[in-house]
Amino acid sequence: MTHLLGGSAVAVSALGFGAASIGNLYRAVPDEQAAATVEAAWQAGIRYFDTAPHYGLGLSEQRLGQALAGRPREQYAVSTKVGRILVDEPDGVGDDLANGFAVPATRRRVWDYTADGVRRSIEHSLTRLGLDRIDLVLMHDPEESPDPDQVLREAYPALAALRAEGAVGAIGVGSKDPATLARFATRTDVDALMVAGRYTLLEQPALDDILPACAARGIAVLNVGVFNSGLLAVEWPDESRPYEYGTAPAGVLARAQGIATACRRHGVTLPQAALAFAAAHPAVASIVVGAGKPDHVDRSAAWFALPAPPPQLWAELVETGLLRPDAPVPA
Repeated sequence: MTHLLGGSAVAVSALGFGAASIGNLYRAVPDEQAAATVEAAWQAGIRYFDTAPHYGLGLSEQRLGQALAGRPREQYAVSTKVGRILVDEPDGVGDDLANGFAVPATRRRVWDYTADGVRRSIEHSLTRLGLDRIDLVLMHDPEESPDPDQVLREAYPALAALRAEGAVGAIGVGSKDPATLARFATRTDVDALMVAGRYTLLEQPALDDILPACAARGIAVLNVGVFNSGLLAVEWPDESRPYEYGTAPAGVLARAQGIATACRRHGVTLPQAALAFAAAHPAVASIVVGAGKPDHVDRSAAWFALPAPPPQLWAELVETGLLRPDAPVPA
């Protein structure tokens, strides 16, 4: 099943592949493993692949492009991001682990949301990916840039012009900040919002403003971080599981365990329920799940393909205060 992004002709698969891990997120991934992981995604029927220059200082884009080379271009969609230009640092020493990536520090990121910077970033990404077009270009973490207003003043109009010219298929923004996402949902004509960790079985702040605005305006939602950095990716979350890339506060962990207990009672696993819930809102076009190993892709695809959990699960979660009553649930 595929969904179109906003008013564009770009179609994404209901389950997408997030390529941060093959950019050596937190740990080194061998080239062969990265290629095998993308192959597993393809074999699972995934036809939407998301990457960014930020991921591994370009390594994610390079590996994704290599792994997709030779496949029918009309059969898949690729998104990448703008906002951070990569500048070569041939004499750079050390690694990029301070930014989360186990790669040599032979490049550095420079924020650039000027119109020229947007175009240069896309050109550089096309070279790394080995593609002649990018289906979806996302403005990456605008709230973290030195001048967030510049993104609306310069980057967005530049991307809108490129879309009008047919140079890119669709445009959007990716962020974990609800205020930023709501701003773009209401003040721009983007095709898609990549919502990171803000609409999950654990917490649903995007339900307040973002998702209603997207549904009303025909903006497609790409839901990422649906396991809350890993807390919901196991049958029983404990203190060892990350939350928002750190340690889960006691209250958050207790909430996750309460949801897991209800899932057990109704014969489903927590990850299965997390994926099903995250896809149920009518504005959501794709659930994007990251993976650095083939078996991680296979596992997520298997969970996603399972029948919807029983209605009694959602009713119990609402009754016990573990799920908002206004959240759409799988039919």
